[in-house]
Amino acid sequence: MFRFRPAPKITFTCEPADHGVIAPPVPSKAYLPDWFRKLPAVDETVTGLNNTGLTVKRCMPFLDAMTTGWVLVLPASVRLDISEDGTRVDAGWDFDRPLVANHGAHQVKGNPFGARPPCKFLNYWTISTPPGWSCLFVQPLNRPNGVFEVVAGIVDTDTYRSPVHFPFFAIGDDGMHVIEKGSPMVQVIPFRRDTTEIGADIRAETAEEAQTRMKVLRNTQAAEGWYRTEARAKR
Repeated sequence: MFRFRPAPKITFTCEPADHGVIAPPVPSKAYLPDWFRKLPAVDETVTGLNNTGLTVKRCMPFLDAMTTGWVLVLPASVRLDISEDGTRVDAGWDFDRPLVANHGAHQVKGNPFGARPPCKFLNYWTISTPPGWSCLFVQPLNRPNGVFEVVAGIVDTDTYRSPVHFPFFAIGDDGMHVIEKGSPMVQVIPFRRDTTEIGADIRAETAEEAQTRMKVLRNTQAAEGWYRTEARAKR
């Protein structure tokens, strides 16, 4: 007998007192930045034999990265006072619960950010996923802000049922930086964990693989949107 299996669902829960107070998670596809919304799909001012004027608005890999998963936003405005060549960060916020804390510098000694102190955003949403699903937490993709950069992490949210906090480095210049309420804080990308590790096959391509590669390349060059309507549509 055929049985309907509901689609996997990610669940965000908060304390009852926070519901309706802290901003809810937003689907990434509904939280596109203003600069991207205003960007034309084709810039008709651009000319040239080998320049079609197409912008990243027609680039599906760029758009797919930006619209995958969910975005958690700041529940209130946060102030980051960066000083002493980035080696000191003092934080403040307009909220009745703490929003920023510190990590010990010894935890990331020798990291690429140098002497900039590690900080973390405090999150009040608990994220739950079905068995076998985890979440990747990253800086909101293709949304650089010049003030902070979140450190990526993966959490098995099918078993860890408690709020996940988000380490970050303040990367802005010295001075006071205000991150407004509702600004993207982190992107949440759920994914199914594979029960077996995927192996690797590293070799020279076969003649058939070379033919496929060239066919895909030529189709991509010949028809704008081919990847979106043909290759991506088959997934």
